[in-house]
Amino acid sequence: MKAICWQGKKDLRCEEVPDPIIQDPKDAIVRVTSTCICGSDLHLMNGFVPTMCVGDVMGHEPMGEVVEVGAEARAKGLKVGDRVVVPFQMICGECEQCRAGNYSVCQVTNRNADLAKAFFGDTTAGLFGYSHITGGYAGGQAEYMRRRGGGVPS
Repeated sequence: MKAICWQGKKDLRCEEVPDPIIQDPKDAIVRVTSTCICGSDLHLMNGFVPTMCVGDVMGHEPMGEVVEVGAEARAKGLKVGDRVVVPFQMICGECEQCRAGNYSVCQVTNRNADLAKAFFGDTTAGLFGYSHITGGYAGGQAEYMRRRGGGVPS
């Protein structure tokens, strides 16, 4: 599939990258139908946020159509064909911060939490397309993306 990839400061390119796959039963694969540039993307493009790696897929907050659903996501009612908006941050829905409604500081979804603590002083949630400080997850400026599973804010 094609995706917008970071190649270095002020160097973004449309590249061929592997299609995303279901990695967790809570995951879904989304065919991206709309996305746009965010101010956060400009921070990355201009080199203001460290830990970007050559080939990282940019972008967050896309919308699209679900094309594949993991077993747990299906059990919660998500189905192929659903139209979805994918938020910037990923949440587990179960940790102390998620239960308190503080989704941007989910204690579970940033797989590089120690790096975030060293940089920010504490961790953040995992974020789509926003450097390895926030988990290094592929973003939504792509034909498809993996929507990482987790809870849904009530």
